[in-house]
Amino acid sequence: MLNVTKAALAASSAILVTKGDEDDPADMVTKALGEFTQKFDDRLKAVETKSDSAEKIEQRIKDLETKANRPGAGGGAKSDDDGAVEKKAFGTYLRLGNQAPPEELKALTVSSDPQGGYLAPAEMSTEFIRELVLVSPIRSVASVRSTGASSVIYPKRTGITNAKWKGEEQAQEESKPTFGQAEIAPKEVNTFVDLSNQLLADSAGQAEAEVRMALSEDFGQKEGVAFIKGDGVLQPEGLMTNADIASTLNGHATDINPDQMIKLMYSLPALYRNAGTWGMNGTTLGIIRTIKDADGRYIWQPSFQAGQPETILGRPVIELPDMPDIAANQFPIIFGDFSGYRIIDRVGLSILVNPYIRATEGVTRIHATRRVGGQVLQAAKFKKLKMAA
Repeated sequence: MLNVTKAALAASSAILVTKGDEDDPADMVTKALGEFTQKFDDRLKAVETKSDSAEKIEQRIKDLETKANRPGAGGGAKSDDDGAVEKKAFGTYLRLGNQAPPEELKALTVSSDPQGGYLAPAEMSTEFIRELVLVSPIRSVASVRSTGASSVIYPKRTGITNAKWKGEEQAQEESKPTFGQAEIAPKEVNTFVDLSNQLLADSAGQAEAEVRMALSEDFGQKEGVAFIKGDGVLQPEGLMTNADIASTLNGHATDINPDQMIKLMYSLPALYRNAGTWGMNGTTLGIIRTIKDADGRYIWQPSFQAGQPETILGRPVIELPDMPDIAANQFPIIFGDFSGYRIIDRVGLSILVNPYIRATEGVTRIHATRRVGGQVLQAAKFKKLKMAA
């Protein structure tokens, strides 16, 4: 369009020169038109130069936008499908591990900590994973007492008077009831744990709390085992180690005879039987649940009311994890009034924190002590079932 304008101006100037007279005014007009044309040409060249620069700038902007929109460049809008391949590959790896298809594993990058792994540390959970510690519930049925002395002595009557039927004017005879005593001495179980002072400080008390919990669980388990099969020397006397508790023979080495269980139960006096409780471990209890009497009825009955225990032959049962399994020459079942077993608490779980004994090493020592005694006071209240040899 600009070139056409130039041609038109040139033609106009030529017409002016042709039609005009060759006098001074015409020459002046021609000269003016020439100057105007020259200025117009100069201005047009300047505009064309600026247009070329604008096109170059525009092209450069487009190039920058193209680079910015490339994946991983950090610019431009991202669609929801970005990284879909990597996400799919990672999900497959979580499900299958190294067994994932090779084409999925290729999309993942494996690097070591020095290559950047330190910048993405694993999360430290505040939840502790603890193994189950089985603690005997014998305290719930036994007779428990506390004492502040070094031992407890219980007077014991070992016999009654010997009255006799007599006729008129027959002389009376003397009776001499016998007496004795039973002494229960608390036994001591103890240990200590060393912890770094830095660990105690950096854990904000959590390390010490976990140690205290571990000690309480350990001591609870240890005393539960002792109440069942303690030797009575360094440990409390256990129910199964007391030689005065009588037994009923099962008649078979591996199969429980329900008739012998009934016989065992009714061999105890009614007063003890009516307050009796069955004791056995979970394995034995599982076998008992499948046993039926001669009429086809299960001797085990579930609890029909919340808070009420399940029963065997009408009497409650507790699960004692430290009782022996069913095997030849073993005593897997005990029945009786557990108030005949006395537990004496002298010192509860005592924890002493000693920061001085290893202070130069930056270590705090935690001492734990427990003093407790246990003994069968009335063996006649219990009866055991003995498997055949």
